[in-house]
Amino acid sequence: MPLPLSRLEPFRKEEIEDWPWLDQAVLRSSRSRQVCMTCHFFRHHPGPECIPLLTCHLNQGLIAHGEHLISSCSGWTEDVHRQRGWAPEAA
Repeated sequence: MPLPLSRLEPFRKEEIEDWPWLDQAVLRSSRSRQVCMTCHFFRHHPGPECIPLLTCHLNQGLIAHGEHLISSCSGWTEDVHRQRGWAPEAA
């Protein structure tokens, strides 16, 4: 079931905290600005004890802290807002 770019609502039934962790099978090292944090599908959610959970809504998985700065997947895409110079997650 493809995910429309205009709406990033999870299609998994379980809570975000129960999503699987993304590993090297999905994420690969990146030395460019094309990392998870600058991707259209990257989001962060308040987790247990207010520790943020970093998520990829394209792959429906959790991203380990730090990996969002040095990794990306083959589905990386730039957001329209970022094309215009606004990146709230990176601010």
